[in-house]
Parts: sequence; C-alpha cells; structure tokens
Amino acid sequence: MKAPEYLVIITGLSGSGKSYVQSTLEDLGFYCTDNLPVALIEPFLQEVSEHEKATRVGIVADVRTHDFATIFPDFYRDRLQKLVPHAILIFLEATDEVLARRFSETRRPHPLAKDLPIEEAIRAERLALTEVKSIANLVLDTSQFSVHELKAEVMKRFQLDGNDVSMLITLISFGFKYSQPYNLDLLFDVRFLPNPHFVPELRPKTGVDPEIIEYLRQQPEYEEFYRRLRDFVGYLLPQYRKEMKSYLTIGIGCTGGRHRSVAIAQRLGEDLEKEGHTVEIVHRDCRR
Repeated sequence: MKAPEYLVIITGLSGSGKSYVQSTLEDLGFYCTDNLPVALIEPFLQEVSEHEKATRVGIVADVRTHDFATIFPDFYRDRLQKLVPHAILIFLEATDEVLARRFSETRRPHPLAKDLPIEEAIRAERLALTEVKSIANLVLDTSQFSVHELKAEVMKRFQLDGNDVSMLITLISFGFKYSQPYNLDLLFDVRFLPNPHFVPELRPKTGVDPEIIEYLRQQPEYEEFYRRLRDFVGYLLPQYRKEMKSYLTIGIGCTGGRHRSVAIAQRLGEDLEKEGHTVEIVHRDCRR
C-alpha cells in the first residue's frame, strides 16, 4: 500500500501532554488524528496517502484503545516501521505527582481510574506501557515543561523544511497572590507601580482596557520603567539566540495579575511582535 513519507506516532502516559504535541505537529503542517485504534492505523494511512498534501502524518494512540499496551509494540515493529521508513515513535511521560495534579486541575477522569484511585491508575498505566516506552525513538519527560515549552521542544525537533525554528517568546502576566509560574527564564515584579485596584471605577477593568493603560501612563515612573525594561529585554534576546535557545519565558507579576502586569506584558509582547519576534502572550490571572 502507499504510505506517507513521514509518520510520527504520539503515545505515552495519560495527562503527559500528547494533545499539545499533536496540535504543534498540526501547526508544522502534519495531518493528524487522535485516539486512533491500532486496527485502524493502516486503513487511515491508506486513506490519507491519497491526499496530495498529506505527506506528513501524526497519530495519537494510547491506552484508550483496548489492549493497546500488548498489541502495539509488535504492530509498530512488524508493520509500521516497514511500511513507513521515516516512522518515529514519541513517548511522553511525567512524574506520578505531576500527573495526579494535572488530573485534579482539569477534573478529567483517568482512562484506567474507573475502579482505582488516581495514583494507582497512573502506576498501572506506567507499568503496562513499559514495553511501548522501550521501543520509542524519543522519550520526553514533560514534568517541568509548560505548555509553551513543550510546543517549542516539538517545533525544534520536528520542523522538517530545513529552516531554523525561531525562538518562541512567551510572556506570562500573573498575580503573586496566586503563586509564581513554573519555569520562568526572566521574572519582573511590577508591584512598585501604583495599583489601579484602589481606584473604584478602574477595579473591574483589566490591563488591556484603555482606561488602565492611560492611568499607568500618567504615573511618572511607568514610562521610565518600561523604556528600561524594553532595552534590557532587547539586549538579552540576541544573547539567548546565540545560545541556540528555542524558547524564552518571561513572567511579569503584580499583586493580582489583573492590571499592571497585564498592561506591561501586552505592550511588551506587541512591541516584540512588531520587530518580527515569535511571541505568545498569556494573561494567566486577569479573569480571576
């Protein structure tokens, strides 16, 4: 049968980030599908191979398929690797503690947790997938990855057009009262600026509203601070690029993550985008 030129199978532990890897591959031009039973992988490849542009294919397959752990290893070795010369198996994992926290935060059920506590379900899945992990071409532990860092890692490894992957700059505004984000490369505390929270008519608004922006611009220290911040970040970016850094995460925090940090992160992100940088802006706490 005809097959795609390049195939990436994404598997691993539930909650380890497989859907984020899939979405990143789609951004890179892969034709992707999720939760495909093993028995349907070959018919799917036959179908998509008829499409002229479906030369790069990504498939998420995992324990949501019955008997996946016992069926897949032989299928991958005996069928897929012979069918598609450029086949890669990615196995994603994370620590038990991180996986349990992720399921708690999303309130989604673990596929093996019907009659088991979440911790036991995670351990059972890890044990069941031992052989699948052993045949993987790439194992990624996502315990310390943010969503943006995982995306950057996948882009770095799987962009196939021969061009350099631009550094992804993620700007995260947040409130210190809700904890500091993980894995920040740079952190700027802007709590020294006057807080719009104490102006009754400004309290319900956020840092993207023109009233908040104007209020901050009226503060004598604001423009001076932003100029110095912009110069400092501008100085650092080429240094990070020289070190071949594929992602940079900048946190900007104020008390509640609603006004000051949002306004500055948004302004900085937009200015960097105008200069041609690849930027993602995340306002973590502004709707709390």
